[in-house]
Amino acid sequence: MTHSVIFDLDGTLIDSAADIHATANSVLGTHGLAPFTRTEVQGFVGRGAPVLVARMLEARAQPTEGPSFDAFLAAFLALYEGACTLTTVYPNAVAALEALAARGTRLGLCTNKPLAPTHAVLRHFGLDRFFPVVIGGDSLGVKKPDPAPLLAAQQQLGGGPLLFVGDSEVDAETATRAAAPFLLYTEGYRKSPIADLPHAASFSDFSDLPGLVARLSA
Repeated sequence: MTHSVIFDLDGTLIDSAADIHATANSVLGTHGLAPFTRTEVQGFVGRGAPVLVARMLEARAQPTEGPSFDAFLAAFLALYEGACTLTTVYPNAVAALEALAARGTRLGLCTNKPLAPTHAVLRHFGLDRFFPVVIGGDSLGVKKPDPAPLLAAQQQLGGGPLLFVGDSEVDAETATRAAAPFLLYTEGYRKSPIADLPHAASFSDFSDLPGLVARLSA
């Protein structure tokens, strides 16, 4: 049976940290709070927008629940949905997706990014054509590293063997908990050494991905 290949988004297919950084600092500024560096904001990424916002507010000694938090999160999400102008697709990622699609590989997306900005950025870069199945951070009641979102994407793609492609500790844990082979893109947002993340294979250039998928699917 043909394998499904499911991708994470931020830090895997796209480098969106600059847009997330700009959005975060814009909302912080309107609330009279000091900005963060890109590196600081990138360190908050990975577990969805509510956790990102909570981590930012906690670092600024602000409430991480209640009406003020809710208002800050709503303001962040309102800007975040259209934040695509500073984002880039990683080199050779589109060619790799085209090569996989040409082989008849079933492709899906499983991200902790909310669905609205996920669909917006996919449309912006023309990546939506590759992904008939998209699971976002607000698609289910849980997010990665809970395996349920990844398994839901697998089911919607028709079931069968699965490979998961991601860049982070959260993605590695998700794959482990879903009992799925993990392909680690090393140029994303991980904080740990490559050797510390369980993976079936790693790659730094998307040109290598179709070959790795072929080998692991054999």
